Amino acid sequence: MFAAPLRRARRYRGGGHRDRGRAPRAPAWPCWDGGGGSCGPGTPLCAPNFPVFLTGSIAMATAGRARPPGPPRYTNRLINEKSPYLLQHAHNPVDWYPWGQEAFDKAKKENKLIFLSVGYSTCHWCHVMEEESFQNKEIGAIMNENFVCIKVDREERPDVDKVYMTFVQATSGGGGWPMSVWLTPDLKPFAGGTYFPPEDSARRVGFRTLLLRVAEQWRQNKDALLESSQKILEALLAMSQIRVQGQQSPPPSEEVMATCFQQLSNSYDEDYGGFSESPKFPTPVNLNFLFTYWALHRATPEGARALQMALHTLKMMAHGGIHDHIGQGFHRYSTDQHWHVPHFEKMLYDQGQLAAAYSRAFQISGDEFFADVAGDILLYVSWDLGDQAGGFYSAEDADSYPTTTSSEKREGAFCVWAAEEIRALLPDPVEGAAEGTTLGDVFMHHYGVKEDGNVSPMQDPHQELKGKNVLIVRSSPELTAARFGLEQGRLSALLQESQRRLQAARAQRPRPHLDTKMLASWNGLMISGFAQAGAALARQEYVSRAAQAAGFLRRHLFDPASGRLLRSCYRGEDDAVEQSAVPIQGFLEDYVFVIQALFDLYEASLDQSWLEWALQLQHTQDKLFWDPKGFAYFSSEAGDSSLLLRLKDDQDGAEPNANSVTVTNLLRAACYSGHTEWVEKAGQILAAFSERLQKIPLALPEMARATAVFHHTLKQVVICGDPHGEDTKEMLRCVHSVFSPNKVLMLADGDGAGFLYRQLPFLSSLERKDGKATAYLCSNFACSLPVTSPQELRGLLCQ
Repeated sequence: MFAAPLRRARRYRGGGHRDRGRAPRAPAWPCWDGGGGSCGPGTPLCAPNFPVFLTGSIAMATAGRARPPGPPRYTNRLINEKSPYLLQHAHNPVDWYPWGQEAFDKAKKENKLIFLSVGYSTCHWCHVMEEESFQNKEIGAIMNENFVCIKVDREERPDVDKVYMTFVQATSGGGGWPMSVWLTPDLKPFAGGTYFPPEDSARRVGFRTLLLRVAEQWRQNKDALLESSQKILEALLAMSQIRVQGQQSPPPSEEVMATCFQQLSNSYDEDYGGFSESPKFPTPVNLNFLFTYWALHRATPEGARALQMALHTLKMMAHGGIHDHIGQGFHRYSTDQHWHVPHFEKMLYDQGQLAAAYSRAFQISGDEFFADVAGDILLYVSWDLGDQAGGFYSAEDADSYPTTTSSEKREGAFCVWAAEEIRALLPDPVEGAAEGTTLGDVFMHHYGVKEDGNVSPMQDPHQELKGKNVLIVRSSPELTAARFGLEQGRLSALLQESQRRLQAARAQRPRPHLDTKMLASWNGLMISGFAQAGAALARQEYVSRAAQAAGFLRRHLFDPASGRLLRSCYRGEDDAVEQSAVPIQGFLEDYVFVIQALFDLYEASLDQSWLEWALQLQHTQDKLFWDPKGFAYFSSEAGDSSLLLRLKDDQDGAEPNANSVTVTNLLRAACYSGHTEWVEKAGQILAAFSERLQKIPLALPEMARATAVFHHTLKQVVICGDPHGEDTKEMLRCVHSVFSPNKVLMLADGDGAGFLYRQLPFLSSLERKDGKATAYLCSNFACSLPVTSPQELRGLLCQ
């Protein structure tokens, strides 16, 4: 038998993710989400002419993660790294190397295969494989004898991860983390998979046996494997190219938008929101698309449905267990249709995108519910993911010790509750309710708490949550208040007091691991979340926090001498910010998300220094990543000989595709600078992705949204006025209160020597009318008649 031929990964229709055939929480699926942390079965694979001993159903792994006893017996090279994920493996009996020349030279000198293991620090199944296999000294001895073993943090090196995940997906149609790939000494993949149990079972060969068989194949069939690896590389190169075909032009936006809307509508869950049955992912890119579709089709039934789908999904998520009702913020995804039982890790990129989505929902609907959820997210990030220097940490783990004396970690232990715990914390009688009613009774009814736990065994195959409750809003405030004979204001106060007590009790539990790596790209997404929320909710403290984080990026993740971004920095000893010995240069996504953040921050703060930096970074991005032949941007820059492929991402996932976001960035940059070549570049990106956008825009909802922005032309909303004047502030509040996807905001403050006036000379011709703050809507170098009242301005913005 032989492995499947190379093919494109199947598409998961429930929200633009790659098809991972996802399954309920905690069977032995590798972690996966196309951007950092959900789960789905990554089918193991092998190259043509390699025996299929990597295939088969995935066996169940042990659920608990044991506390290591005493001082470490082993220490390897990873002890010198900064990545929390690599440091987690620094005391394995495996002779791990970080990705780098030392490992490559050793493989060539000793003519050894490379075993590449890729994961991240909050990946549940990465923890499992480490405990079962990488901490096993016998398996470690086999690895050390036969392979040069390399460990990669996918969040540090997304370029390495993408190359080998492309191989895994192309040969199996799935993938995930931990990703396990065998390479020739010249780094070409020939076999791989995801999580492997340590020992053989009736259904599948174990990791120990697999290592021995791969080593034996290398000894006996080296030439065949080398030939096969070369053919695989050539096939991957051919199939991964995204380039403009002939004289292709950007696809028609109406067609792309209509198709994407229909595909989302077809997969929409009418009852619980979201775009699949289970598992369910937040997918903010889908919600942003729907908001834009509504804004362009407000008067149509389709527009109304788009808005209803987005708002209902956001409400159901906020009520669900995916939302942490005690500690705030959102978990990675839900394992069930009802948004109830989550995979408990929390990722920074989710918080940033969801804060922005809930802020837009408030902007559109005026419903304070959405503003409260946005504030809840930002409170969590400020408290739990914020570094004292101003940056944001990457993630919080799903696993933790249930108590200070526990010897094994369990998923969700920090977040779940037994009914008796809640009753003990909330014993107070409730005045005005039926006799004998306690605070616990009210809270448990509202949040669906059951005496024997509210988690279905189907969602808990390892019984980690047996007898426990994941809080989920099961009753509206009106119904809960009516059931207990309470006024709604009184109910709200009781629930807040209950949450306060549970939060204090939870603070005594051992906290999950915190990944204190700080990434430029994810910090960019979070800055956008704070800036957009600050503008839409009129909360200056959010704008200030965004500016603090942007200042952090400029100090710690930017090299002013070269004008280049760095990928990552780390919390070190005494909480100081540290950099690795050889800093990792920024990737395309770092530039794109930071540039987007700086534009958002300028619009919220009107500080032109952020605008100036954004345009500088856009020029640098063009030099480092633009493909002048095939158009669009490569994910990594040229010149790294260890990267076999230079790729362009082809879909929006847990994070939007960098090329999708950069289309809008380029259009904004052109509006702020007058450089029309950026508009041309935006069109060339859309042309390069034209076929994909017309056939399956659901894979690229953010880019589909950008096609509409491109074809409708961005409007420059110019407010001429004194930044400190109340009339100017009133006009700015009007602009921020209206959701308009095709506008950019700028303040013409009369300073002719300022950055904006130097970039856009036409601003000097715009005047205040009758000495009042005056608004103009400009596009294609022509401006509307001036308006001086917020009501008139609102009318223009809603056209």
